[in-house]
Amino acid sequence: MKKFLKYLLVFIILILIAALVFLFRPVASKKIQTTASEPVVDAVLVGGGIMSATLGTYLSELEPDWQIRMYERMDQVAQESSNGFNNAGTGHSGFMEMNYTEEKNGKMDISKAVNVAEQFEVAKQFWAYQVKQGVLNNPASFINPVPHIAFVWGDNVKFLEKRYAAMVQNPMFRGMKFTENADEIKQWAPLVMQGRDPAQKVAATRMDIGSDVNYGAITTQLVNHLNKQANFKLQTSAEVTGISQNDDKTWTVAFKNLKTGKSEYVKTRFVFIGAGGAAIKLLQMTGLPEAKQYAGFPVGGIFLMTDNPAVTTGHTAKVYGRAELGAPPMSVPHIDTRYIDGKKYVLFGPFATYSNKFLKNGSQLDLLNSTTKSNVLPMTAVGMENLDLVKYLVSQVMMTDQDRFNELKKYYPDAKPEDWRLNQGGQRVQIIKKTPGKPASLQFGTEVFASQDGSVTALLGASPGASTSPYIMLGLLEKAFPQEVKGKWNPKLHEIVQSYQQNLSTDPALLNQVRQYTSQTLGLKYTPPATAANDEHAAVAKAQ
Repeated sequence: MKKFLKYLLVFIILILIAALVFLFRPVASKKIQTTASEPVVDAVLVGGGIMSATLGTYLSELEPDWQIRMYERMDQVAQESSNGFNNAGTGHSGFMEMNYTEEKNGKMDISKAVNVAEQFEVAKQFWAYQVKQGVLNNPASFINPVPHIAFVWGDNVKFLEKRYAAMVQNPMFRGMKFTENADEIKQWAPLVMQGRDPAQKVAATRMDIGSDVNYGAITTQLVNHLNKQANFKLQTSAEVTGISQNDDKTWTVAFKNLKTGKSEYVKTRFVFIGAGGAAIKLLQMTGLPEAKQYAGFPVGGIFLMTDNPAVTTGHTAKVYGRAELGAPPMSVPHIDTRYIDGKKYVLFGPFATYSNKFLKNGSQLDLLNSTTKSNVLPMTAVGMENLDLVKYLVSQVMMTDQDRFNELKKYYPDAKPEDWRLNQGGQRVQIIKKTPGKPASLQFGTEVFASQDGSVTALLGASPGASTSPYIMLGLLEKAFPQEVKGKWNPKLHEIVQSYQQNLSTDPALLNQVRQYTSQTLGLKYTPPATAANDEHAAVAKAQ
């Protein structure tokens, strides 16, 4: 009871501070007055991460004559959430992420896992197309085959067995293997079995088509290619300070040149805010009434990391466990093979940290500056409804180095402290959103925002995020440019993403065709299931 009261007191103090700050803070949105008539560009991309890079690539290919501008606060792109050391580098496919499946009334609901798996197939098609076009370089520079393994012990074995039985019925998960044999698991992922009690009941599933992805490398390569286009311009060290609508329905984006200290402006017909955790603050600058429904709560993450060859050579897998009660999805424990800039690492975590910053390189005033009259009460209500999450975050912040190492030993019993060091990951901002019938709800995952006229868009939220960025940006195009997507852009979109507007989970023949194409192009490991030939014959017969 004393611990609970302590957690509650910490939360109440944070809310009171936020409430005081919002009472005295200036209004976020204001009209930008420019001193001269500016030429109007077609699109402004705020933020130099994978979302902006992906959207910019789509737009450049769909409208080669469009004038596109990208503004990044850091001196290089891909330095925040997209950076290889700031995220888990997982090609999220629902193969091993047990938080995407849940048991309801005795039945296993795998719908979220199916959706994520389909979305990642879109991502692989987008990247494969860019490799074919010479936009992305050697695939091994950004994606590598790494089996995806779900690993449990004790009471969770039954859950994993039920999960496996449900998943293999869907074409997206054909080829998945399940075992309770400790020796087989040792072959799959030696580290998790080294030093483990042989009497402990364990189980695992495995998908060989899994991957490790360096989203920073993808971002850098996409932007480098865009930079070669005459109609594209990247400006780094440029911090956006205002976004306001003009009388002619265009938008003016104001930014500070951090190298010169001068304020500059650009007018545009379309704005995309892809600034990671800072997207909520920037969206508030627009003054759009639709933006008032959002607030955000920052959650940081740290990993234990090793590059000791004695450890890394014995582990080529992404092994995900099951999250503790109250833990957010981004905190699912996992011990991962990572390939970053040509070097192999193993990371374990994440462990949640608390900071008021919305970006790793942000300000401690970010949370308070995002608090408004419209969202302070929803933020309070969400906190009171999610005390388990509050308790979890506080307990994570209070962990010692020994506590973290003890968590690692649950997945790698023979781990030695001298092999591991802490690595500070990126900041994520969980969305708090007003919902009908209640003050607000805490949203996990990613959400696309689009103004009523589609002229302002934004990407909010966290995982699966980067891994499904090509799918997410397709959805954004559909919201912002519905007529173009249905009309003149449609053939090109089908060229880029072969399965566009088709359901892979109900079309095994197409799924097999797509996976063979992307795996061959990207260097992934895919063995068509035994049923694939029959599926293709059935599809041909149906067509005839």
